[in-house]
Amino acid sequence: MRYAYYANLKPRQRAVYRRSDETVKLLLPNRPALARLAAAIDKALETQDRALIERASRALAEGIAAAFEVPPVRVKVLSRRPSTSESELHGLYETRDGRAPAVIRVWMRTAQHKRVVAFRTFLRTLLHELCHHLDYELLKLEDSFHTEGFFKRESSLFKQLVT
Repeated sequence: MRYAYYANLKPRQRAVYRRSDETVKLLLPNRPALARLAAAIDKALETQDRALIERASRALAEGIAAAFEVPPVRVKVLSRRPSTSESELHGLYETRDGRAPAVIRVWMRTAQHKRVVAFRTFLRTLLHELCHHLDYELLKLEDSFHTEGFFKRESSLFKQLVT
């Protein structure tokens, strides 16, 4: 299944989209060690300490990047999600700028109630943004589209870390 925006893509973008859609799984090397790093995020969220959550999130992101032998990505954990009347932002991936590393921003609190995000939601958001990084650095895609394959890759990483 292709998402509706596919029809608006240029031929070169459609080729990238199809390549993304074909890759549905990423097998984590050193899964047990990475699962322990993911569990540390759960413990850090319980403390509600932003700096501790950021350190735990960085450790997992660095571990996954190293496992796949791709350049590292910086992780910033921010407090309250930005929002509009229609939506709130959970995470954001910014590509590398020259020699500067890519940056992932994730928010630890909901916009409206300012509650700490549930572990599974937070981890899925972090992995979602990491998948954008892996699209560029591991799969060597020219763009990182939200394809069915993209969401399956995100889910495969999550299942390997949490189950």
